[in-house]
Amino acid sequence: MQALRTLLQMVIALAVFVAGFWTVTAVAQSTPLPVDLELVLAVDVSGSIDPDEARLQRDGYVAALTDPAVIKAISGGILGRVAMTYIEWAGEDYTTTVANWTVIEDEASARAFAATVGRAPIQTALWTSISNIIDHALSTFPGNGFEGTRRVIDVSGDGPNNQGGLVTKFRDRAVAQRVAINGLPIVNERASPFGWPALPNLDLYYANCVIGGPGSFMVVANTFADFARAIRKKLILEIADAHPHQPQERVILAAGPKAPRETPPCDIGEQRVQWLLEN
Repeated sequence: MQALRTLLQMVIALAVFVAGFWTVTAVAQSTPLPVDLELVLAVDVSGSIDPDEARLQRDGYVAALTDPAVIKAISGGILGRVAMTYIEWAGEDYTTTVANWTVIEDEASARAFAATVGRAPIQTALWTSISNIIDHALSTFPGNGFEGTRRVIDVSGDGPNNQGGLVTKFRDRAVAQRVAINGLPIVNERASPFGWPALPNLDLYYANCVIGGPGSFMVVANTFADFARAIRKKLILEIADAHPHQPQERVILAAGPKAPRETPPCDIGEQRVQWLLEN
């Protein structure tokens, strides 16, 4: 009887040990991985961007993500790793995740992420909803498996918000959550494939209406051909946390400052749509 009691006690002890082991393991697995930066790459594929321009954008990101200077910036962080996701967006009903949240810590992981981005089909959709992509990007941070020292939404695009609510409302929502929004406006004078004229001073629109939050800044691409240079520079500054820290230095132009210009109102996109509908 004593032997049976002892055996039963051993079985119970083993069961408790196994249950405790799996509980600890489950907790460990659910603990977010610390990273230097959680970065959403939000890329405009709205109808104002033709297939050649969309390809220039995509190739620019692929080249930048595998650039030795960008990889060096990643490995040079305190933790030596960042988490990224690559999302393409257009109107308020169109967002598609091309590459989901992934840890990048060396050349191999950077190339694997870039390869995922590079091989996905390129699609476009109507309208431009910067407000929606900000809202969508914010929803991807909780439960993504990472805990970053910084959280950044990197918005690139060639036009103003024209659907889905005022962009400033969603920018301020991100800022309230201590998520920075950085910008990469693509400045060009070409009309869209549908005949819409380019917005003058898009860089000032981004500076005044889109970017915001701790350490926010933007790098301007002068035409789509300049995109690869701009995104490489921007990623290095973002990842290394080496961006300009003074508000007056948050706009980085490709060819130096320009003469004083008129800043578009933050609802200029909505105004243009309203005008088109009435005329």
